Amino acid sequence: MTVNVSPTVMFLLISFGTVLGIAGTDLVLPAIPAMPTALGGTAALAQMVLAAYAGGTLVGLLTFGELGARYSRRKLLVWSLGLFAVTSLLSAYAPTLEWLVILRFAQGAFGSGPAVFAPGFIHGLYPGDKAPSMFGRLGSIESLTPALAPIAGAYLMTVGGWQTSFLMLAGLAILCAVGSWAYRQSLPDRLEALEVHQSYMSIIRNGDFLRHGLSQALSLGSILIFVFGAPAVMTGALGMTIGDFILLQVFGIALFILASNASNALARRFGIERMIMIGTGSLVLGFLLILLYTSLGGRSLTVLVPLWMTANGAFGIRGPIGFHQAIVASRGDHSRGAALVVAAILGITAGGTAAAAPFINVGWWPLALASSLAALLALLCLKLIGSTA
Repeated sequence: MTVNVSPTVMFLLISFGTVLGIAGTDLVLPAIPAMPTALGGTAALAQMVLAAYAGGTLVGLLTFGELGARYSRRKLLVWSLGLFAVTSLLSAYAPTLEWLVILRFAQGAFGSGPAVFAPGFIHGLYPGDKAPSMFGRLGSIESLTPALAPIAGAYLMTVGGWQTSFLMLAGLAILCAVGSWAYRQSLPDRLEALEVHQSYMSIIRNGDFLRHGLSQALSLGSILIFVFGAPAVMTGALGMTIGDFILLQVFGIALFILASNASNALARRFGIERMIMIGTGSLVLGFLLILLYTSLGGRSLTVLVPLWMTANGAFGIRGPIGFHQAIVASRGDHSRGAALVVAAILGITAGGTAAAAPFINVGWWPLALASSLAALLALLCLKLIGSTA
């Protein structure tokens, strides 16, 4: 039996599905330092729990992007959420850290479906000029997850150990899958990818898409690399607490939300390309300052928090409009365009996290170096790849 509901309800359901994919990282972050003791293994292998999820999401994004052009996105959404629930449950009972890494790869792959299908669903639910504003609301909802999920994850650690976060993800995914199935007739199922007869390669060959897509991926990747390694650095090499990490995140995300809400107004006033360039340049500056401070032995949160806020605010300025420019450049193939951008984000994040993992016990500077390089490459993409804008 199916029922029809309002677009607002479906928007909230779609948003909830995409948030679950993000929470698959952030809700688990506080548990990473405890995993070597609980399951055996090293701190570096524990970091691979994060990298494997990002790598699995990369594969899942590209797979669901292609499947969405061939089969019903309604059914694919339900399968994605259902399999995400199963792998989350299995992860809670992983016998070793090695098995958890394998399961996390599968969990990331299955949980990537909502992020791929969300652009097409929202365009179908809100035709005309309403869709761009709903994308902005989706971004605002998603941006809260990195700030709130680690706090929830830290609380769940005190309730039942590292497994509790995975059990929570499994339960929430089941609820979302049931809702998506029950309300599936309210989801638009038009296959826009078939209408424009595009492919991944035809989108990648678009210089404007490549310019904005790569720059967006490297910019957000620089932020995520730092976030993924921060809990292990702070609780390990620096002798801090997970509460210190949460403090760092809350301040950073708060400024990101403020900056991202102002980004469209700034773009209208000063120009989209100019604000993307300013935001990216400021991101590079923020991470270079963090690298300089930590390389000199600095570790005070009094200094690190403002520098981290600088990097987050800079990404907030360029993030929403940069992603929008990339999606526009996909020329109507929203599922494949979104899949490519998010896949690049996760690929860069997975590679940067894996590269920094062997040096995680050294301190801040390996993370700051990896993030600085990613941000610098994002700026170079804007400078060196031609734009048709």
